[in-house]
Amino acid sequence: MTVNVTPPQYIGGFFMKIVHKICCGMDVHKDLIVATIAVTDQDLVTDYIQKSFSSQNFDLLLLKDWLKAHQCFEVAMESTGKYWIPVFNVLEDEINVHIVHPKYTKAIKGKKTDKKDSKWIADLFKHDLLKFSFIPPKEIRELRELSRYRIKLVNMRSSERNRYQNSMTVSNIGLASILTDPFGKSASSIMKEVLTSSSIDDAKISKLLNRSAKKKTAAVLESLKGSHVEHDQKLKMTIASKHMDNLDSYINDIEVEMFKRLLPHAGQFTHLTTIPGISTMSAMIIISEIGLDMSQFESDKQLCCWAGLTPANNESANKKKSVRISKAGTYLRPILIQCALCAVACKSETYFAIKYNRIKKRRGHKKAIIAIARMMLTSIYNMLLTGEVFNPSDYDSLKNPRPAKPSYTPESAVQYLASLGVDTSSIKLPVDA
Repeated sequence: MTVNVTPPQYIGGFFMKIVHKICCGMDVHKDLIVATIAVTDQDLVTDYIQKSFSSQNFDLLLLKDWLKAHQCFEVAMESTGKYWIPVFNVLEDEINVHIVHPKYTKAIKGKKTDKKDSKWIADLFKHDLLKFSFIPPKEIRELRELSRYRIKLVNMRSSERNRYQNSMTVSNIGLASILTDPFGKSASSIMKEVLTSSSIDDAKISKLLNRSAKKKTAAVLESLKGSHVEHDQKLKMTIASKHMDNLDSYINDIEVEMFKRLLPHAGQFTHLTTIPGISTMSAMIIISEIGLDMSQFESDKQLCCWAGLTPANNESANKKKSVRISKAGTYLRPILIQCALCAVACKSETYFAIKYNRIKKRRGHKKAIIAIARMMLTSIYNMLLTGEVFNPSDYDSLKNPRPAKPSYTPESAVQYLASLGVDTSSIKLPVDA
């Protein structure tokens, strides 16, 4: 379908410059894709060519050929769920595809159809009024899929651990209150013995305790006296234990695969581990979210804003409303906060701990941790951009502050002058009233 429309050159008293003479807007759904190509000639007359395609692979290839036949190599579409990803994967090798958050393409209520949405996106794109989302290269996107799946598996493991501990509580087994790690080697061996044996043997339990846990033998044996695990709880804990073991093996497999994929780029990101609180796995997760090319971001401030670590601007009529951080960075922000918590607790390197304590006095714990996470992300941005190691400009002044200037009283000032060889006999000290 072709529609010929002459748009007004002036809208609201402003000249709307046409940036993309040939571009396409797409309204993407699960089973349907509506594409509108906007072709603008020298007289600012725009022709709209519209066509619908299915989301099947053969039709996506036809969509690609249709775009190329009309010399359209600039495409914009909404990031609707996961439905945009197959379209992006098919087009990205030959078409310049831009992904836009739906809030930037919201159409007028009451005049919203698939075809009108597609044309509206094309009009916004034509005038360069869209703000595009950051889409990393294909290899980073694949790494991101593995990283996010690992996070889901870790969350599942945490849920199983909570269920396991709940069963221990119901069965009145208080190992979690005595041993440091209720899932450590000693605790796991003891619980395996409790679940597989009909009665508790103190001698066997004592042999299962390792290293520092041997000091707590009496307390452990006392906590197990009279405890009885019902069949339902025993079955629940046995299945949860097997599930946790399986999840551990799956998580290890994903971590190995992530390491293999990043091994060719190890020289570009391993120096991130010089930042206090960032381990090799944390560095790999961060790279999977932001990539290795920092030229994608205008500045470190834009990256921090994209990660949801900066306060929002919400002011009207000279009144500041909520300035909470946004909900962006669903996967990146939690790992940065975890790294920040590790950094402020680090005993060997106290750079971030000093900064955290200073901010905490004024703003509280939560805002201080967010501030540290933002400092760490700023450091990561500049380190990836320049290849330098972690060396903040204020490191020396923070770790080795200058001694405070002494404050003199009249008596100490006279003594100081006397130590310099000055005759102080004519100096009269003030007399207190």
